[in-house]
Amino acid sequence: MSANKVGKHRAGQVGFTLIEFVIGMLVFALAVTFFVSFIVPQTTRSIDPIFQVRATELAQSLINEISGKSFDENSSRNSNIRCGEVAATACTLPAALGPDNESRAAFNDVDDFDGLNESGENILSATGEKIVINTVNLYQGFRANVAVFYDADLNGSPDNAVSTTKLITVTVIMPNNENMVFATYRYNY
Repeated sequence: MSANKVGKHRAGQVGFTLIEFVIGMLVFALAVTFFVSFIVPQTTRSIDPIFQVRATELAQSLINEISGKSFDENSSRNSNIRCGEVAATACTLPAALGPDNESRAAFNDVDDFDGLNESGENILSATGEKIVINTVNLYQGFRANVAVFYDADLNGSPDNAVSTTKLITVTVIMPNNENMVFATYRYNY
């Protein structure tokens, strides 16, 4: 009778065997691996669209600021006389493009922005103010570079001659080290 009791007792026990426990751990490990390899990287990529929007806004702001300036240092700002026209001063030579010994606040023509390189807290608005939201710099980790050169044939390469067309290129480097390039032409009109 006691052998019968032992058999009934084992048949009524509840729990996991060692093999069931190991298989359960294996299934759990596979589930965690799936989660880590497929789901977690999505969270790091979810910031990319925010970086892209900020980079686009920054580039558009710089292009608007630059395009609003005179075509050339030698263009009249008070009349319709443009550099390079008959009875007008010649436009700046290609080798002389860039700031005319002035700070950004005094930039008055398109090519003054050539070589502009700002990053993080040095990225300023057109009025020279830091761009912040709730005292946090909006462009922390960003970098903006500007290149301006004559491009009469509109091929994206610098010309070694004065023309009536300048290409403005703004490159924004985002905190994830991706580059976004924006460009526009400014004509002498």
